[in-house]
Amino acid sequence: MLAPVAASLLGLWLAGCAAALNAATSTDGYERVTDLRYQAGERGTYDLYVPDGARADTPVVVFIHGGSWADGSKDIYPFVGQALASEGIIVAIPNYRLYPDVQFPGFVEDAAAATATIARDLARGGHGVPAGQRQLFLMGHSAGAQIAGLLATDERWLARKSFPAQGLAGFIGLAGPYDFLPLTEERYRRVFPADTRAATQPVAFVDGSEPPMLLIAGESDIVVDPKNTRSLAARARAQGVSVEERMYPGVTHTGAITAFATAIPFQDGAIPAATIGFIRRHAR
Repeated sequence: MLAPVAASLLGLWLAGCAAALNAATSTDGYERVTDLRYQAGERGTYDLYVPDGARADTPVVVFIHGGSWADGSKDIYPFVGQALASEGIIVAIPNYRLYPDVQFPGFVEDAAAATATIARDLARGGHGVPAGQRQLFLMGHSAGAQIAGLLATDERWLARKSFPAQGLAGFIGLAGPYDFLPLTEERYRRVFPADTRAATQPVAFVDGSEPPMLLIAGESDIVVDPKNTRSLAARARAQGVSVEERMYPGVTHTGAITAFATAIPFQDGAIPAATIGFIRRHAR
């Protein structure tokens, strides 16, 4: 599961470093459009990163941020938008409601609504994006990977928003909790009420109909046990799903996402390269 103290420190670290990190992130080669609305409410908006020369068939990634389901914001992640947009990929990063304002499944419902709205918005065109039916990938880090993973494995969430799960081109999970029952921490018992817990585990819904998956984790992750990634990969593989499982020695929970920060010098580059390669291979 998630180590609560480590998860809290992660949120503080990301929030504290975001301003400096994003100030150093290049703004060349793409346009950022902020606070587009997908539903009512303070957190019902998303940001869009559109690469120069975007076409009707340019793939799109919907990135769901992490934060232990209680923290985080799209405003922390321009470095993710830039990293992918600079490689010719459209990126949408939504906010969603957080605990304690909502418990499970409120944040999953929001992510489903955001994904369906983004797909419809981009199909119509606008904001520098020509109209077209694009290949759409779901991507998430930490709690965001659990949310995105549920959308990719339990087709009911997207179906309720009139978006077929079969319309997904792929799922990219970074350091996600996918198989984390039983809950041992009171904090997470409050986030996931007892009568909902059976519906919280992406690993429980894999039946072979899922899109291709890229599952990434760091071997040095002490926030989310890497066994979550191994469990989902094994289950998906057993059901015949196309899975790429990548475990990185020395990479921490934070490192799985800050690997995308091109403003940080001497980055290894393996994680963003694997992500971009996966998107290009599966963008039909």
